[in-house]
Amino acid sequence: MKIITGGSGFIGSAICWRLNNLGFNEIVIVDSDIEGTKQRNLENLKFLEFIDKETFLAKLSNGIFSGKVDTLYHMGACTSTTEDDMDYLTKNNYEYSKTLGQWCLKNNIRYIYASSAATYGAGEMGFDDDEKLIPKLNPLNKYGLSKQMFDMWVLDNNLQNKFVGLKYFNVYGPNENHKDDMRSMVNKAYGQIIKTGKLKLFKSDKPEYGDGEQKRDFIYVKDAVEMTIFFDVTNQTGKSKSGIFNIGSGRASSWNELATAIFKAMGKEPAIEYVDMPDNLKNQYQYYSKANLSKLLDAGYKNNIASLEDSVRDYVVNYLAKDKYLTL
Repeated sequence: MKIITGGSGFIGSAICWRLNNLGFNEIVIVDSDIEGTKQRNLENLKFLEFIDKETFLAKLSNGIFSGKVDTLYHMGACTSTTEDDMDYLTKNNYEYSKTLGQWCLKNNIRYIYASSAATYGAGEMGFDDDEKLIPKLNPLNKYGLSKQMFDMWVLDNNLQNKFVGLKYFNVYGPNENHKDDMRSMVNKAYGQIIKTGKLKLFKSDKPEYGDGEQKRDFIYVKDAVEMTIFFDVTNQTGKSKSGIFNIGSGRASSWNELATAIFKAMGKEPAIEYVDMPDNLKNQYQYYSKANLSKLLDAGYKNNIASLEDSVRDYVVNYLAKDKYLTL
């Protein structure tokens, strides 16, 4: 049996979808919400049951959770990069992760948890997932700090040889409609272009970057999920790898490149308007990110990673334009 926390969310539901495709249906979905748009993420997917997050935690603390679990995918968290309540972030992204990690240790369960590229901050130390560099990282926002706190707890307790932490970069793709302001630019742009015929991008406040030339590592959710389950069911080396790894494309693409790919997928000529960045984002905005994937590749991951243009086309044409979600 496998458990996915945040299982009705973006990456969590995509993991369930991919596991189903591989024949794994004994899955327990844990989340705090199964209403509205998130409910659609689970339509036609196969799993044993849905358990509310608080009920799940109560069962763990009382020792009454039943079933033999081999892997826990912990994707449940507050994912808002603009969240300012540190107590809330600490409870949801640090304490919750600790509770599950300790339970997995006690019960000999594989623990795969979501960290974030937000831990790298402005990239002063680069984007290398060498665990020796993690203590030196300086996240730009409280969300990134909460993820950094748990990575540090793992390292301080020498658990990097037992747990798998995944630093997700800018993930986009089907099943993210419920994320509101935290939806990817591809998702937001599609709606903007349909409504207005143009796309708004932030101007640059740094002379070394032109408007729209800020660069990020954009990774399609299908590739992100393949990298995730590699640490559970698809590793062909016969050895279970552990540690903290980057999950990205290994490419730095500009927002202009992303925008061009979106317009092309929609069969339209690019029409971009550059607007001022809100003041509350200026001090926590990443101008550049690019995942170093050497560690992942050294662990044995061999799948090709879709190009930006191909993955954007798949998302736009096969999902956004058809109002489709990941289904079997």
